[in-house]
Amino acid sequence: MCGIAGIVDLAGEGLPRLKSRLAVMNRLIAHRGPDGAGVWTAPDGKVGLAHRRLSIIDLTEHGAQPMAAENGTVISYNGEIYNYVELREQLASGWSFRSHSDTECILAGYARWGRDVVDHLRGMFSFALWDEANQRMFCARDRFGIKPFYYTVVDGVFYFASEAKALLPFLPEIDTDPGALAEYLTFQYTIGEHTLFKGIKQLLPGHALTLENGEVTVRRYWDVHYQIDYDHSQSYFERRLTELVEDSVDVHLRSDVPVGAYVSGGIDSSLMGLLAARHDESNRKAFNGRFTQFPGYDESQYAGLVAERMDGDLHVADITHEDFRENVADVIYHLDFPVAGPGSFPQFMVSKLAAEHVKVVLGGQGGDEIFGGYARYLLAYFEQSIKAAMDGTYKNGNFVVTIESIVPNLGLLREYKPLMREFWREGLFGPLDERYFRLVNRANDIDSEIDWSSLDMRGVFERYQAIFNNQSNVRKEAYLDSMTHFDFKCLLPALLQVEDRMSMAHGLESRVPLLDHALVEFAATVPADIKFSGGRMKHLIKTAFADTIPHDVLNRRDKMGFPVPLKEWFGGELRGMILDIFTNLRDCHRPYINAEAVLANFDKAAPFSRKTWGLLSLELWHQAFHDKAAQYRALLAPQAEEEIERATG
Repeated sequence: MCGIAGIVDLAGEGLPRLKSRLAVMNRLIAHRGPDGAGVWTAPDGKVGLAHRRLSIIDLTEHGAQPMAAENGTVISYNGEIYNYVELREQLASGWSFRSHSDTECILAGYARWGRDVVDHLRGMFSFALWDEANQRMFCARDRFGIKPFYYTVVDGVFYFASEAKALLPFLPEIDTDPGALAEYLTFQYTIGEHTLFKGIKQLLPGHALTLENGEVTVRRYWDVHYQIDYDHSQSYFERRLTELVEDSVDVHLRSDVPVGAYVSGGIDSSLMGLLAARHDESNRKAFNGRFTQFPGYDESQYAGLVAERMDGDLHVADITHEDFRENVADVIYHLDFPVAGPGSFPQFMVSKLAAEHVKVVLGGQGGDEIFGGYARYLLAYFEQSIKAAMDGTYKNGNFVVTIESIVPNLGLLREYKPLMREFWREGLFGPLDERYFRLVNRANDIDSEIDWSSLDMRGVFERYQAIFNNQSNVRKEAYLDSMTHFDFKCLLPALLQVEDRMSMAHGLESRVPLLDHALVEFAATVPADIKFSGGRMKHLIKTAFADTIPHDVLNRRDKMGFPVPLKEWFGGELRGMILDIFTNLRDCHRPYINAEAVLANFDKAAPFSRKTWGLLSLELWHQAFHDKAAQYRALLAPQAEEEIERATG
């Protein structure tokens, strides 16, 4: 787990001050790798790689990067290849290994398979590999976007890095991409390759990028397809799921340092912690965060049940409004972009606590998207059961839906009455894509605060439709699979951005065993009436691991998803702070935002609205980056570059 960066002159000419520019990039991602730093440049000065190291596997200098091979290939890599042991055995006959690292397995794999090496990698990764023989840079990002990769091209020079902030000094100006802003205001994340920084793109999950002959080409190398298996029983799916999850956790525990676990009190993280503890007694540290000032924001009692069954130590972060005041600006800075709701703040605090005890933690990300864990899925299932009862069509896509099957679970919707009103605002049984869009649209209560006429909102909906209605992945009538597929492709990468940045802000590696590609591919074959039987969220994973997870955790009906008492704080202790931030927004005249309306409507946000958080995050993002554009640019001044290069060795 590390930070990577690099520069390539697309014209194939030498670049002035290449090493010092790489040192600037390394400085801006230094938090990702506190254990070491390295820079490599080609003799002709046309390409260079930088690296920050967090030592997890092969702690010796043999594992340091950028790593060069005898055949002239050089790599800067971030992540973990969990099948490196098997790859090493497979590749040993054609490669003389000089380290015990997973990094070298990518070099050896590239020597054998070329750019198809990505098909052989099991894990989380982003890397850039310079192929001297073919004068080619090959870059790739893992299948799910667990590890980040950002890039830009300025004046014929290609720059890339683990975090967008490392690219900012090279931009002509720091400006906002209006299309990405429209997506952010809609979903509180972007859904394509464009980022909120104009000119900076992300390499999408499951994609690879090649620089060759001055051209940049991008291709998809992996995708998930919902090919439903109707030939097996629930017991088969339970048995196979158990095998795949346990195998994934086993390989995710490969490490030369101890491994802990985030334990939120929900099913997914609890399962990861329990299986890790079963594997090795050194993996029994659990971490949780709670808010005790107001009722309804503390799930630590459930985390305690899990830690007790782990026979482990539970470390709890008691998070206060003062923590928010002191850290929220750092949260946005480390995120690079405002994204995915206020859960990033407690994640930052719990990661800080975990980093005091371990270097690696397991998390439960992915379970909601691949096993049907969001209440909005239940709401859509409910509507389909009504329609099926009226039409007599109980078989609908890969649903088997009946009113009787869902009645026992309707209590789960009690807290979602506002969501239901919005979902049915324009009637029942309309086009599925339009109906789901209303469920995931976070801009429903944002009105005069934004100059909507200046943004292409129709384009946002069309880009959403292209993903939601993609029948090459999901059959048209399979509503649950269409919903989970959209969330898997768009929401999950945003949540993984939070997972990566909030842990790496503290030099902590977060691993997500439920996002093993064999497991995800299997989950995409499970019929909805087994995965989501009777509208019971996460039915399959609950039944498969009923004997592993404590009963009170397995059957709880009040899982909150790490809520933050923003409404209470913003109306109380933090009111002055928030109003000051929004006053700054007004004074700075941000594009597309009506600051007067933001201030006037501050007290009108609904209890579960994310409007205030979304607008607050956007303003803090402007302050962290746009308002400091001159400081980023100044890092490239010759004297500043030289000082940074000396400081970083």
